[in-house]
Amino acid sequence: MLTFDHVFKRYTDTGDILTDVSFHLSEGEMAFLTGHSGAGKSTLLKLVAVIERCSRGQILIDGQNICRMHDRQIPFLRRRLGLIFQDYKLLFNRTVFDNVALPLIVAGVGRHEVARRVRAALDKVGLLAKENKFPLTLSGGEQQRIGIARAVVNKPALILADEPTGNLDSQLSAEIMHLFEQFKQVGVTVLIATHDIELVTKLNHRVLQLDHGAFIKYHL
Repeated sequence: MLTFDHVFKRYTDTGDILTDVSFHLSEGEMAFLTGHSGAGKSTLLKLVAVIERCSRGQILIDGQNICRMHDRQIPFLRRRLGLIFQDYKLLFNRTVFDNVALPLIVAGVGRHEVARRVRAALDKVGLLAKENKFPLTLSGGEQQRIGIARAVVNKPALILADEPTGNLDSQLSAEIMHLFEQFKQVGVTVLIATHDIELVTKLNHRVLQLDHGAFIKYHL
C-alpha cells in the first residue's frame, strides 16, 4: 500500500533530514513512527502527503510513485488520505458538522451525500449529538475526534496522524488509539507519528524508529 524505497530528504540550509529510508506498509496495517524531536517524523509524513517532495528515492502509494507526481494530481491524491494533526487545525467559527463536511464540499460531493457521510463519521467517533456545537465549546479529546472524523469522512485508504495524542491524557489517548484500530480492522492503513513510547508499548503494532533521519530499529 505504502512503500518508501531508499528515500532521502535534504534541505539546503540543514542538510539531510531523512537518510536512505525504506519500509513497506500493507493494506490494513497499523504502524507507529517514533523517534526524538527532530528525528524526521513530521517530514516523513509530509512526504507522503506531498506537502514536501523527496530529494532522492521513491515513495509509492498503490504502486504510484508520488515523488514524480504532477502538481495538478496532488489534490486528488490527498482525497485518498486522511490527515490528522496534533493541533487539530479546526475552523473555530464553524460548527462541528461544517468542519467535518469541508473535505466533501471541496470535492464537490452533493448536499444530501455530505449530510449522510458527515453524520456517519461523527457517529463513528461518538460526536453525532454535538454536530451543531462549535469546537471551542468542546474538550481537547472531542476536538481531536472532530479532526479524526474530518480525516475519515472521505473514506481514505491511508490515515496519517502526526502526534494525535500529544495534548491528551492517558485515558483519552487510549480511546483515540482504539478508534485508529477500528479503522485498521476495516482495511485502512494507519501510520501514526508519536513520541509516546509508553502508549506504543501497550499496543501490538509495528514500530518504525527514526534517529536523526535514519531508521535504527524495526519492531515487529
